[in-house]
Amino acid sequence: MLKKTLLAAVALLSLAGAAAAEDLKEFRIGILGGENEADRLRNFQCLADHLKTELGVQKVSLFPAADYDGVIQGLLGGTLDYAELGASGYAKAYLANPKAVEPILTTVQTDGSMGYHSIMVARKDSGIKTLADMKGKKLGFADPDSTSGYLIPTVTLPEAIGSAPVKEYFGSTGFGGGHENLVLEVLKGTFDAGTTWGSGVGNFKDGYTSGNLRKMVDKGILNMDDLVELWKSPLIPNGPIVVRTSMNDDMKTKFKTFMMNLPKTDAACFSAIEGGDFKGFAEVNVDFYKPIIDARKATIGG
Repeated sequence: MLKKTLLAAVALLSLAGAAAAEDLKEFRIGILGGENEADRLRNFQCLADHLKTELGVQKVSLFPAADYDGVIQGLLGGTLDYAELGASGYAKAYLANPKAVEPILTTVQTDGSMGYHSIMVARKDSGIKTLADMKGKKLGFADPDSTSGYLIPTVTLPEAIGSAPVKEYFGSTGFGGGHENLVLEVLKGTFDAGTTWGSGVGNFKDGYTSGNLRKMVDKGILNMDDLVELWKSPLIPNGPIVVRTSMNDDMKTKFKTFMMNLPKTDAACFSAIEGGDFKGFAEVNVDFYKPIIDARKATIGG
């Protein structure tokens, strides 16, 4: 019996050692859905190249999920080491398992703020110029797990539309399959308007300094002259960079230090992965996202 117990203990120690060693062999990056997969892989390749050297790993793997939930489930299942989430996506992961991942950094806008906005847009030639014009019409959301594309509009739009519930004020609502596709669907006329995200800093005609609209403009697939802004939400906390909590401390420290320095060491790569112009990163923890966690729990649930 003692021999079996010792063998079991040795086996467990071997597994633990293998898990620790695995940390040093491969670093797995989850990339949120909502944008063309080829574009996402291209934007993150520079980061993968840097991290292979900086972390001393044999391989850095990129996993572009079809939607937000694909990354969230990967983090909860321990099959991803790092991802950048929206605040609502992080809230979903936290409510499912508060110990699965930890937020360590968030982006800082060019004006120093640590937030962004949900922005409702419509086609300029649709005749829809204000939120009041949207009464009884079809509104598109980006993704069920998007902060700016669903949670925040659901929570804050009622005040802007006279305390009416969203589902009663608009004729119908639906999801566009991510931010980029949502805007394309608005341009096609599938939705009369849709909610996406932007920094709110700079000019609307440029797609602002960062966000989905800016990324689409930079890629040449959107002309801002084709859109009109109907509504802008209150400031939303910028989403977190999260890491797997069970990752060893040395890897966490190396990764965090590298990311903090990235805006200076490779500004082009920093801009590519973040989708526009930012000042840099700031340290955060779960407390920064408590209001969003509470809002998600009260509005959507887990």
